[in-house]
Amino acid sequence: MGSLPFRHGFICSPTKLATAAAPETGDCQRGGSAAKHEARRPPGRLRPVERRSAPTPIGLVFGWQVQAQLRLQPARHQHLPETMRGWGFLVLSLCVLSCLVSGVTSGRTSSYVRTEFPSTDIPLESEWFATPKGYNAPQQVHITQGDYDGKAVIVSWVTPEEPGTSEVFYGKKEKQYDQKAEGTATNYTFYDYKSGYIHHCLVDGLEYNTKYYYKIGSGDSAREFWFETPPAIDPDASYTFGIIGDLGQTFNSLSTLQHYEKTGGQTVLFVGDLSYADRYEHDDGIRWDSWGRLVERSTAYQPWIWNSGNHEIEYRPDLGETSTFKPYLHRYLTPYLASKSSSPMWYAVRRASAHIIVLSSYSPFVKYTPQWWWLKYEFKRVDREKTPWLIVLMHSPIYNSNEAHYMEGESMRAAFEKWFVKYKVDLVFAGHVHAYERSYRISNIHYNVTSGNRYPVPNKSAPVYITVGDGGNQEGLASRFIDPQPDYSAFREASYGHSILQLKNRTHAIYQWNRNDDGNHVPADTVVFHNQYWTSSTRRRRLKKNHFHLENLEDLISLF
Repeated sequence: MGSLPFRHGFICSPTKLATAAAPETGDCQRGGSAAKHEARRPPGRLRPVERRSAPTPIGLVFGWQVQAQLRLQPARHQHLPETMRGWGFLVLSLCVLSCLVSGVTSGRTSSYVRTEFPSTDIPLESEWFATPKGYNAPQQVHITQGDYDGKAVIVSWVTPEEPGTSEVFYGKKEKQYDQKAEGTATNYTFYDYKSGYIHHCLVDGLEYNTKYYYKIGSGDSAREFWFETPPAIDPDASYTFGIIGDLGQTFNSLSTLQHYEKTGGQTVLFVGDLSYADRYEHDDGIRWDSWGRLVERSTAYQPWIWNSGNHEIEYRPDLGETSTFKPYLHRYLTPYLASKSSSPMWYAVRRASAHIIVLSSYSPFVKYTPQWWWLKYEFKRVDREKTPWLIVLMHSPIYNSNEAHYMEGESMRAAFEKWFVKYKVDLVFAGHVHAYERSYRISNIHYNVTSGNRYPVPNKSAPVYITVGDGGNQEGLASRFIDPQPDYSAFREASYGHSILQLKNRTHAIYQWNRNDDGNHVPADTVVFHNQYWTSSTRRRRLKKNHFHLENLEDLISLF
């Protein structure tokens, strides 16, 4: 059996996979010199591997379909006792499970062929964009985290006709609002568009793990919603995040929202490119309003952690608009001051067992800029004893094997990748590329013009990089990947969808990518991630014996 080249820790391969470029150095071992030699190959140059029969499912392990290249040779096994053949199957199954639980499959490009139909905008007169009943009724309601640790929310909404009230009435029982918070209202113009009155209200002093009901507006036009606060900051607090990017307002966007609503996600990590209003004539602000009404079905009931993308820049000197991110900054607040940031474009929050860092791909970030200084000190504030899961959000991906925006994130990689490795970031989520891709744990921190090491290599301290720019916008899918698949790419597919990240405890998380519209309830990509901090050998010994794998295995089985 050969060994797979990209994995933190030991490598186990139940069979030679046709898409793997693995040095044949034996089973279940760390990559030695041969592995290092293989890792330095350029991204597009894979060592040829013998092609056998077409991919054949070798089993379903907790709902995962494992593809392998098998040549059936029954004559080899006819002389074996039945018990030995049974043991062989058991060993094979355990080896497959070991690889999956370790977060590793062979690098492959999905063979799924998406049914072709255009990414069509939802018409403005559609019921999905309907305005609520009543004069000046609040609309486009959305909430986000309002502080550093999850005991506050910022409630935002728009009133179209007049300012009205900026108060939020809230309480722990439905229709019993015994507390009140006061907000502010603002508006803006963009070329010939004038926004409604945009309200923002901080509701703080909340209790953890509590459901709150809230009401905004007044009289017959008042509207009522609810949200739930996260559990207290704790290394073993379980929590479920959704990850969505490049959403837009097409029928595919709606499908993504509808699919996400069924997952049990508690908070969305949004990786940029919201409304795509800049795709319409004069950056039509009406499309900011319609988008806010479309996503209200989710954003009014759970926090979305916002990040901006290139479609939020809206720099239009030809229209007299010379300030960047103008509509975005008026509409979508972030709790940047709570993390000592100097700009709402980059900030951090802690939620349950996660420390989430939001970076701006389109603000200055090179050495000695405000964003660079802030990130340097924010990493030092991270306490993995309290929030073991360290997650970074950005818009432009650092590692991407799609022809669209290939190497566009290289300058941010050069600025920040050393810190990602030094502080053992678990996951980096990005958008921008309208497809899905997951990398292995790799880094390129030693690259320079004379080093000779100019390509990503396996690095067990590096994050996994995941691109989820597949929310459904009108620009369509980026279906042209670099061929052959680079060594650093674990899985890729050009389909619309979203991701779910379930933090189970301090050591393990279950990650799934779900494509839309394939009629299949089994996620297209599933990985169990080991926490970068708590699964080191030294800290693992500190965990109580009964804290470990049996509980997690039961959690895993319960998913399917």
